[in-house]
Amino acid sequence: MATAFAKRERDRRDLDVEILTGGTHPAEHVHDVVVEAMAEKGIDLSNRTPREISHEDLRSCDHVATMGCSTLELDTEGVIVHDWDLEDPDGKDVETVREIRDEVERRVTDLLDRVMPRDR
Repeated sequence: MATAFAKRERDRRDLDVEILTGGTHPAEHVHDVVVEAMAEKGIDLSNRTPREISHEDLRSCDHVATMGCSTLELDTEGVIVHDWDLEDPDGKDVETVREIRDEVERRVTDLLDRVMPRDR
Protein backbone atom coordinates (compact mmCIF):
# COMPACT_ATOMS: atom_id res chain seq x y z
CA MET A 1 0.00 0.00 0.00
CA ALA A 2 2.71 2.47 0.99
CA THR A 3 4.65 1.95 -2.22
CA ALA A 4 1.58 2.44 -4.38
CA PHE A 5 0.65 5.64 -2.56
CA ALA A 6 4.26 6.90 -2.65
CA LYS A 7 4.54 6.30 -6.39
CA ARG A 8 1.23 8.03 -7.02
CA GLU A 9 2.29 11.01 -4.91
CA ARG A 10 5.71 11.11 -6.60
CA ASP A 11 3.99 11.34 -9.99
CA ARG A 12 1.53 13.99 -8.78
CA ARG A 13 4.38 16.13 -7.46
CA ASP A 14 6.72 15.37 -10.36
CA LEU A 15 9.47 14.31 -7.95
CA ASP A 16 12.73 12.76 -9.02
CA VAL A 17 12.92 10.02 -6.39
CA GLU A 18 13.29 6.28 -6.53
CA ILE A 19 10.86 4.26 -4.44
CA LEU A 20 11.82 0.75 -3.42
CA THR A 21 9.52 -1.80 -1.87
CA GLY A 22 10.06 -4.97 0.05
CA GLY A 23 9.69 -6.66 3.36
CA THR A 24 11.83 -8.58 5.79
CA HIS A 25 9.34 -11.44 5.73
CA PRO A 26 7.13 -10.83 2.68
CA ALA A 27 3.88 -12.68 2.14
CA GLU A 28 3.53 -14.94 -0.88
CA HIS A 29 0.91 -12.66 -2.40
CA VAL A 30 -0.89 -9.39 -1.76
CA HIS A 31 -3.87 -10.21 0.42
CA ASP A 32 -7.19 -10.17 -1.46
CA VAL A 33 -8.74 -7.73 1.00
CA VAL A 34 -5.83 -5.31 0.42
CA VAL A 35 -6.31 -5.61 -3.35
CA GLU A 36 -10.00 -4.84 -2.84
CA ALA A 37 -9.39 -1.84 -0.57
CA MET A 38 -6.74 -0.35 -2.85
CA ALA A 39 -8.97 -0.81 -5.92
CA GLU A 40 -11.42 1.53 -4.18
CA LYS A 41 -8.68 4.18 -4.44
CA GLY A 42 -8.08 3.41 -8.11
CA ILE A 43 -4.90 1.43 -7.50
CA ASP A 44 -4.59 -2.09 -8.90
CA LEU A 45 -2.39 -4.39 -6.82
CA SER A 46 -3.79 -7.63 -8.24
CA ASN A 47 -0.63 -8.49 -10.19
CA ARG A 48 1.88 -7.40 -7.55
CA THR A 49 4.10 -9.90 -5.79
CA PRO A 50 5.67 -9.01 -2.44
CA ARG A 51 9.46 -9.19 -2.43
CA GLU A 52 12.20 -9.34 0.14
CA ILE A 53 14.28 -6.24 0.81
CA SER A 54 18.07 -6.63 0.85
CA HIS A 55 20.88 -4.95 2.77
CA GLU A 56 21.98 -3.30 -0.46
CA ASP A 57 18.48 -1.93 -1.09
CA LEU A 58 18.32 -0.44 2.40
CA ARG A 59 21.78 1.08 2.24
CA SER A 60 20.79 2.90 -0.95
CA CYS A 61 17.88 4.65 0.81
CA ASP A 62 17.70 7.94 2.66
CA HIS A 63 14.42 7.04 4.38
CA VAL A 64 12.77 3.71 5.18
CA ALA A 65 9.22 3.33 6.43
CA THR A 66 8.39 0.14 8.28
CA MET A 67 4.79 -0.92 8.70
CA GLY A 68 5.23 -2.64 12.04
CA CYS A 69 4.12 -5.99 10.62
CA SER A 70 7.66 -7.25 11.03
CA THR A 71 10.85 -6.04 12.62
CA LEU A 72 13.54 -4.40 10.55
CA GLU A 73 16.40 -6.84 10.94
CA LEU A 74 18.68 -5.49 8.23
CA ASP A 75 21.52 -2.99 8.45
CA THR A 76 20.10 0.55 8.33
CA GLU A 77 23.14 2.58 9.40
CA GLY A 78 22.84 6.08 7.96
CA VAL A 79 19.20 5.58 6.98
CA ILE A 80 16.36 7.43 8.68
CA VAL A 81 13.83 4.80 9.76
CA HIS A 82 10.18 5.70 10.25
CA ASP A 83 8.47 2.91 12.19
CA TRP A 84 4.76 3.38 11.59
CA ASP A 85 3.73 0.40 13.74
CA LEU A 86 0.57 -0.28 11.75
CA GLU A 87 -1.75 -3.23 12.15
CA ASP A 88 -1.10 -6.11 9.75
CA PRO A 89 -4.08 -6.29 7.35
CA ASP A 90 -3.76 -10.08 7.03
CA GLY A 91 -6.99 -11.70 8.20
CA LYS A 92 -8.77 -8.41 8.82
CA ASP A 93 -12.18 -7.45 7.47
CA VAL A 94 -12.38 -4.94 4.63
CA GLU A 95 -13.50 -2.09 6.90
CA THR A 96 -10.41 -2.50 9.09
CA VAL A 97 -8.20 -2.72 6.01
CA ARG A 98 -9.75 0.51 4.72
CA GLU A 99 -8.77 2.21 7.98
CA ILE A 100 -5.22 0.86 7.69
CA ARG A 101 -5.10 1.90 4.01
CA ASP A 102 -6.21 5.44 4.81
CA GLU A 103 -3.65 5.72 7.59
CA VAL A 104 -0.89 4.49 5.25
CA GLU A 105 -1.94 7.04 2.65
CA ARG A 106 -1.90 9.85 5.23
CA ARG A 107 1.52 8.85 6.55
CA VAL A 108 3.04 8.60 3.07
CA THR A 109 1.78 12.09 2.22
CA ASP A 110 2.99 13.49 5.55
CA LEU A 111 6.43 11.90 5.12
CA LEU A 112 6.83 13.31 1.63
CA ASP A 113 5.67 16.73 2.87
CA ARG A 114 8.41 16.64 5.52
CA VAL A 115 11.29 15.37 3.40
CA MET A 116 10.34 16.95 0.06
CA PRO A 117 8.10 19.95 0.72
CA ARG A 118 5.85 20.94 -2.16
CA ASP A 119 7.30 24.48 -2.33
CA ARG A 120 10.80 23.27 -3.27
